[in-house]
Amino acid sequence: MPNSGAESPPPAYLPRSGESWRDPFPMYKALRDRDPVHRFENEQGEFWALSRFQEVFAAAVDASTFSSARGLTMAYGEMEELGLDSPIVMMDPPDHTDMRKLAVKQFTPRQVEFLEPKVREFVVERVERLREMGEGDVVAELFKPLPSLVVGHYLGVPEEDRNLFDQWTDAIVAANSEGDISSAGQAVAQLVGYFTAHMERVRDKPGDDIISSLVHARPKGEQVSPAWILGMAFTMVAGGNDTTTGLLSGASELLTRHPDQQRLLVNEPNRISAAVEEYLRLTSPVQGLARMTTRDVTVLGKTIPEGRKVMLLYGSANRDEREFGTDAESCDITRKVRRHLALSYGPHHCIGAALARMQTRVALEELLARCPNFTVDVAAGKFAGGNYVRRYLSLPFSAQGSEPSANAIKSVA
Repeated sequence: MPNSGAESPPPAYLPRSGESWRDPFPMYKALRDRDPVHRFENEQGEFWALSRFQEVFAAAVDASTFSSARGLTMAYGEMEELGLDSPIVMMDPPDHTDMRKLAVKQFTPRQVEFLEPKVREFVVERVERLREMGEGDVVAELFKPLPSLVVGHYLGVPEEDRNLFDQWTDAIVAANSEGDISSAGQAVAQLVGYFTAHMERVRDKPGDDIISSLVHARPKGEQVSPAWILGMAFTMVAGGNDTTTGLLSGASELLTRHPDQQRLLVNEPNRISAAVEEYLRLTSPVQGLARMTTRDVTVLGKTIPEGRKVMLLYGSANRDEREFGTDAESCDITRKVRRHLALSYGPHHCIGAALARMQTRVALEELLARCPNFTVDVAAGKFAGGNYVRRYLSLPFSAQGSEPSANAIKSVA
């Protein structure tokens, strides 16, 4: 007979992709409870993983010790072949601070508020189409094209070029999610060529997009490097699409799993903004990213050597009972979420956070108003590949014979 007193094997961090993203949470809990500063190896060498909230938070805000400048994936030297200046997400202060000040001007609450009617118009059209069909793939119909529309708008991509832009976006997002951006070399080259030409156009005829703003910016009296502007465009494509898709698809899953909470939001839509924070916490679309240590650093009694990649497991930290209480794994849209790491923290707090929140709020407002009884088939949903972003690639949707509410009808009129 097996020895009932035998110890279970030590927890191990195993990178997820595709179907294995369905339930990474027992692995996270085992790491938090038994090996919160976890060492592991792959063919590239030695890596570490932090899984508790306090330690992940501390690393996220300490850019001087946990540097982003050497890349964010479980690979060493992954960005050199792109030929771009370091994107803003791969810069450390003070350079990062200067560039962030330029970019953040495009993501003010006023700018996001200005875009909301355009977002709502698109969402209403897509939700009504789903309602009329009765069922469909909600990722393909709404959750994927919405963030692509928004990123394209911010980058100044006109409607007639949107198909090309979407093709490049798909290729770059897929490659980025796999941690092998070199496989999207052709798409990156085409995107670089397109935005190089766009920069030349807006020198004479600037628009309202972020490229125009950066081309005409003069920080410290000097022009912004064209290579850095191209890096900003790449960052927005690679980081602004699949993450929002992950949040939207994950939120729809949580609504289906908790019909009582769905009914509460249908009846009290003013709660949706607060609910988005709980959905951010639990879905954590970016489940983890790497930093590199700039010195030997001791965390919970273990010393991580200088020059090692360290995975900051946001998806685990956001379910840490030490931070969120004994029900941390449960969805509670009435929870008062003081802080979470779904959008990181510190110098690299997501620059598009307000934009992601607005898209999610608007999408949920219209879905719940127009299809108040909707469900998604979680078991039939398929997860996208990649080791960093947890998102559905497809997710069957049913309108359940929903009729739009009076508020929904009023918003169309």
